[in-house]
Amino acid sequence: MLERIKNFFTEVKTELKKVVFPSKEEVIGSTKVVVVMVLIVAIFLGFIDLLLSKLISIVVK
Repeated sequence: MLERIKNFFTEVKTELKKVVFPSKEEVIGSTKVVVVMVLIVAIFLGFIDLLLSKLISIVVK
């Protein structure tokens, strides 16, 4: 059992050496894309919500 745990952590260490972490510029660029996309989707969904609420209020009258 102890040997399996030791082997697991050895493999984890080996795999972590293969990981390529993004640079600061890549992280900032990706964050900007995510923020812009969230804003676009929020505005779109807000518009659809407003449109549907007006439509439902007309139908209910």
